[in-house]
Amino acid sequence: MVTLSEVPRGIRRWGIRRWATAAVTAAVTVLFIAIPTDLIDTPFFARQVPPTAWAWPVLVVSAVLAGLVTATYVAYPDGAAPRRSDSRLGVAGWMITFFAVGCPVCNKIVLLALGTTGALQIFEPVQPYLAGASILLLGWALYARLSRENSCRIPVRTPDLEPATDEVTVHVR
Repeated sequence: MVTLSEVPRGIRRWGIRRWATAAVTAAVTVLFIAIPTDLIDTPFFARQVPPTAWAWPVLVVSAVLAGLVTATYVAYPDGAAPRRSDSRLGVAGWMITFFAVGCPVCNKIVLLALGTTGALQIFEPVQPYLAGASILLLGWALYARLSRENSCRIPVRTPDLEPATDEVTVHVR
């Protein structure tokens, strides 16, 4: 098992391709979430409830973590790519960030499910917990990806299927 102190050591070995992927993914994540949630003011989207004080910090931390998780999928120059995980924690964390920083009454899914009153009375108080959950999921996804990448890989030997003799054994019932 890789300890938490060993994870930064794995990041320090990254090349320019991985850091560029992390930076571009983080920037795209900020734009992709901040524009429709109207954290970045545009004429295309409006927000009925002002953003919370924690919306931008949560978005930035989530974007950085999403960029780092995405960078773990970039192959090394020597062609050795880290193993892919069956986990979808990074995607779940990214999606939860969208709901956490968005306007509770601007989100059509929330409005359909809860209505305007439910969005303000039920969903809005839950948003800080969603923000924490998104950061935890993205952080865990990054830890899992880096710990697998830094773990020792043992080559797998397949046993010989046929005996190494010239004799053939026939089983008759």
